[in-house]
Amino acid sequence: MAFGTQDEPDDVMNEINMTPLVDVMLVLLIIFIITVPVMKHAVSIELPRASSERELTKPENIQFSVAADGSYFWNNEKISDAQLPVRLAAEAIKNPQPELHIRGDKDVRYERVARAMSAAREAGIQKIGFVTEPQAAH
Repeated sequence: MAFGTQDEPDDVMNEINMTPLVDVMLVLLIIFIITVPVMKHAVSIELPRASSERELTKPENIQFSVAADGSYFWNNEKISDAQLPVRLAAEAIKNPQPELHIRGDKDVRYERVARAMSAAREAGIQKIGFVTEPQAAH
């Protein structure tokens, strides 16, 4: 007994079903219709003009070092613990205020560096940075 009738040919269907392809294309079209206006939407603002000249009033940076024995150096000049707050206060009132670059020896106690940072904050120094050596490649 045969499953099909004699009237139906056993030919293979040789045309592509286009319905899934059309469905995918319509979904992509809808996505693009929605997203393109969103991507083109921009707030119109007028940006300020900047000159390409260098700023002449750039403050000098303070090179502050803490040696391995805990002694302080202000631009390569050794200073005492009592002189530190006085110098920091004098620099804090300058306009524009200089940056404090701290260079701490790797063997110094953290307490000495923390005291210097605390004194700088109390004096009103706004910008404090740390100077380090780049790590050697292995």
